[in-house]
Amino acid sequence: MRYHLAGIPDESSFGAWSLKVGGDGARRPLDLTMRDLEQRFTPVEITAVNQCSGNRRGLFSPHVAGVQWSVGAMGNAVWRGVRLRDILAEAGAKPEVVEVAFRGADGPVIEATPPFRKSLPLAKASEDSVLVAYAMNGEKLPLYNGYPARLVVPGWTGTYWLKHLTDVELRTKPLDSFWMQKAYRVPERMFPVDLPFTTQAGAGTTPITEIVVNSLITEPADGAELPRQGFVVRGIAWDAGKGISSVDVSLDGGQSWQAAELGRDLGRFSFREFSLSPAHAAMDKLTLMARARNEAGEVQTDRLKANPAGYNNNVPQKVAVTLT
Repeated sequence: MRYHLAGIPDESSFGAWSLKVGGDGARRPLDLTMRDLEQRFTPVEITAVNQCSGNRRGLFSPHVAGVQWSVGAMGNAVWRGVRLRDILAEAGAKPEVVEVAFRGADGPVIEATPPFRKSLPLAKASEDSVLVAYAMNGEKLPLYNGYPARLVVPGWTGTYWLKHLTDVELRTKPLDSFWMQKAYRVPERMFPVDLPFTTQAGAGTTPITEIVVNSLITEPADGAELPRQGFVVRGIAWDAGKGISSVDVSLDGGQSWQAAELGRDLGRFSFREFSLSPAHAAMDKLTLMARARNEAGEVQTDRLKANPAGYNNNVPQKVAVTLT
């Protein structure tokens, strides 16, 4: 439900909505209604985490500017829609296409504010998992989650998940947008990725793209008092789509670790629940930590990678509890 611009449309403004697909890289421009999306293309469902790039920015030390998110600014849902690549295939992408750009119906309230436009490299836009979604958790998209259709880019941060989607543009040149070339960037090579966004790289920085492997203890809460005779540590873990292979939990601030039990696998882009019921804890005060590992062997870092915008904080959190 995060917005960059304050000009948020209401549901009544979408009565004649259609998705326009064009650009200098399209052979056959399209104007697709919701009926077209639902009947002309194969429907697909995927469970995926939508996480703001600034998740945990407020926990950075030293402090960095921006919305001071804690461990929120994310959610996990079942998205239903059509593959973006199927739409692009019908539009007929020319060989010169390098990026696919997007525009939504939300807008600025003053002319000086740049419109929110984002792009994806063609290779990413063509992946099976990238959707134009019109439903969430079995219902039509709620307004503030992007009604009538939004972009879903599993594994990449929420800045690419445009809501109220109105335009798709196949481009033979990189998108020259404030939100691509100035905002949402990280130091080059700080965060290795599988698919570098080469057409938008430059001046020592590159766009932030992939989510990093991470976890969150959801129970107990920091400062809780727990019964000495038994308690459960619960949480969630996630990554950019390689899939969570294990989660370890520490009771002593990271000095020793125990393997947690993983919950049901809802797909490689989804939250994965974990739990641990400690057999014995001799100390009165515990410092709980969780550390996730994915199928590629990537593990949460033990040292914060400082960057100006406060992105990709995946240092294991510390939850202090007292046994009674």
